[in-house]
Amino acid sequence: MRTLLISAAVLLAVGAAHAAAATGGLAEAFGNTVKATYPDGRFQRYWFKADGTWRAIGRRGTASSGKWTQAGERVCLKQTKPFAGPFKYCTQFPDGARLGASWPAKDAGGGKITLSLVKGGA
Repeated sequence: MRTLLISAAVLLAVGAAHAAAATGGLAEAFGNTVKATYPDGRFQRYWFKADGTWRAIGRRGTASSGKWTQAGERVCLKQTKPFAGPFKYCTQFPDGARLGASWPAKDAGGGKITLSLVKGGA
């Protein structure tokens, strides 16, 4: 029994370390908002959770959601609602991103956007 408890504790510690490594700079977004602003001033908002899910409100007010993955400074989104998207959208999310940070990026169609990390979630 003691061996089983020690093994479970080791597995939990390894799992927690893996989860922390998987989130990296994106962890700053949990409980906050990632705002994607387009050149015409319109924007969409994203909310990320540590469990690997995200949801968003698009430029036209349409809700969507899905799963995210991260590899280094690249975050990839796979939409599942309102329909399963046929591809992943990947973009940079700097490891050092903090509240108030902004950086240039491209939208899923290759258009220029600015991503910003703003306080507060929905």
